Amino acid sequence: MDISPKVIETALVAFTTFFAVIGPIDVAAIYAGLTAGMPPKQRRRTAIKGVLVAAGILLAFAFFGKSVLSYLGITLASLKTAGGILLLLVGINMVLAHSSGISSTTEEEAEESTHRADLSVFPLATPLIAGAGTMGAVVLLMADAHGDALRTAAVLGALMANLGLSLAFLLMATQIQKLLGVTGLNVISRVIGVLLTALAVQFIFDGIRGSNLLTAMN
Repeated sequence: MDISPKVIETALVAFTTFFAVIGPIDVAAIYAGLTAGMPPKQRRRTAIKGVLVAAGILLAFAFFGKSVLSYLGITLASLKTAGGILLLLVGINMVLAHSSGISSTTEEEAEESTHRADLSVFPLATPLIAGAGTMGAVVLLMADAHGDALRTAAVLGALMANLGLSLAFLLMATQIQKLLGVTGLNVISRVIGVLLTALAVQFIFDGIRGSNLLTAMN
């Protein structure tokens, strides 16, 4: 079975987008700090549970997100524009090496997490893995597949691949943090942020074009 260039493009865009908004390496570094005092067995169990919970959340958004938006009367063009703006904010924060509540914990959430025995659901599953940016991206990319079976499979495959990477990095969190250090993490974050910013702008352009706003102005 031949795979069309459109499917390959969808898979590459989806993988890059999910890798940027989830940030497996960044999540692993934060996780290493949060679980510094945990026994290795508990850290592994927490990582696995957190990724599974995040997968459940994101798959729910993938399969039912568009239906909910349609019920609310939100068009695909509006979704592309709004999702593009949200992803643009994530990308800008990554380029500037700033953190925000869009794809990371806020200061208040980080403080609360230090007093919780089970970190798998909060803050690991959400907002670190399944944050607002990731939820918006999965709905946007699934809607952009227009129901095509291969393109939908490409988006889901890219999502699962990133969740698998996230789990692998979480299990090696301490080693990654020591290897890259703060500077290394920021360099990777900035490079990915530039790519995500470009993708976000393209989503915004596609949304505006699909809304027929420019045609109405002319």
